[in-house]
Amino acid sequence: MTERSNPSSSTSRLPRLTYRVWTVWRRNFEVFMKTIYVNFLPALLEPLLYLAAFGVGLGALITGNISGYGSYIQFIGPGLIAIAVMYGSFFECTYASFVRMYFQKTFDAIIATPVSVEEVIAGELLWGATRATINATIVLSVVTAFGLVSSPLFLLVPVLTFFGGLLFASLGMCFTALAPNIDFFNFPAFLFITPMFLLGGTFFPLSLLPGAVQTVAFAVLPLTHVVNLMRGLVLGRIEPFLGLSSEIMLVLSIVWIAVVTLMFFVLAIKMMKKRLIK
Repeated sequence: MTERSNPSSSTSRLPRLTYRVWTVWRRNFEVFMKTIYVNFLPALLEPLLYLAAFGVGLGALITGNISGYGSYIQFIGPGLIAIAVMYGSFFECTYASFVRMYFQKTFDAIIATPVSVEEVIAGELLWGATRATINATIVLSVVTAFGLVSSPLFLLVPVLTFFGGLLFASLGMCFTALAPNIDFFNFPAFLFITPMFLLGGTFFPLSLLPGAVQTVAFAVLPLTHVVNLMRGLVLGRIEPFLGLSSEIMLVLSIVWIAVVTLMFFVLAIKMMKKRLIK
């Protein structure tokens, strides 16, 4: 694949994006709508199974108020929404993007039009964030149906899911830029996604962990921040840990997500451009 315009342009500049980014997004959305039932059912059934197994089953063995959030099922509800954000965007921009790039040659076909490489990747990232928002909204509906929402701020959940999805989409695309084959994604899935799933504060309060583990979770695990903010929107309370107040945690998590998302968004486009342009 070759770049049609200014192939010697500096890699240090910011990506040049136009309205054509949305044509890539629209293409993916239209394909998604053609298989809406296949895409909808897993996003609906998965939180039901988690709430039944962990919330109702395991929750029956856990009594008392969980870190001020109420019952155990109330505690894990927002965490399941955050998991949907992570899975929906990360796997969309790893496995699905790799298939479109390598097997289907969709990227080649799009770049044969006036759409640039940078715009293709940006469109993929925005679609990954949208996919996360769709999945998380379905899970939010399930959580609401269970009566687990106790704050009017839950109306802001789609905003958080989009930007959280953009973060995980950008991280996933960086791995796609490095992947020699589709089996490569087993490594980030096991070494990156699984630790976040287990240690991101989804199923138990992070304040129960040793201080060093809390620090690592806060510094390097994006899901930690998405889960904490999600609980703030759904339940009206953010868990304080690392000796910091809820207010400070709120500000730090917002800043962390904003800075890291911007950084990896640009990095993902540059890495993919380097891979695709020869």
